Amino acid sequence: MDFVKTQVAASARVKEAFLADEKALASVAAVAGLLVETYRRGRKTLWAGNGGSAADAQHMAAELVNKFRLHRSGLPAMALTVDSSILTAIGNDYGYGEVFYRQIIACGGPGDVFIGLSTSGNSENLVRALEACREKGMVSVALVGAAPCKMDAYDHVIHIPSADTPRIQECHTLTGHILCDFVERSLFGETGEQAH
Repeated sequence: MDFVKTQVAASARVKEAFLADEKALASVAAVAGLLVETYRRGRKTLWAGNGGSAADAQHMAAELVNKFRLHRSGLPAMALTVDSSILTAIGNDYGYGEVFYRQIIACGGPGDVFIGLSTSGNSENLVRALEACREKGMVSVALVGAAPCKMDAYDHVIHIPSADTPRIQECHTLTGHILCDFVERSLFGETGEQAH
């Protein structure tokens, strides 16, 4: 029981620190507004990460394509972590560092948004993805931990105030939910039917 309480308390402390971090909250708000405008222009989002962050990327893409709270039309979003044939082909032929770069070059376009999730902010394939975004005229968003990192070169960076991987990932999920909720309410809030 004490272990459970300790873990919940640790998670709550990071969320409290996130709530008190005005710079981080302003970054979330800026990205939320960016995503709304991206969808209003008929563009899409691409999501990626490694390990648990790959699962988070899939989770958020699903919230946009299907629904978050409202019954509404789907929004175009892709997780670049789901196709084992693409991932293994690129990994085998070009190396794991290229798995997101080559997908962005193939599937991304001007005005699209790429969102990379990484607890370290230094994953080679996500750093390389930034080059693809620049080549394709896309906006890049990084969700990372507290430490300065290579992904600080992205257009928008949301730092979670923690160095603990599970706590960072929990706040990445929270951030993703905020983004999806804001997009959905902004685009469908008056016409969408509340899901139960």
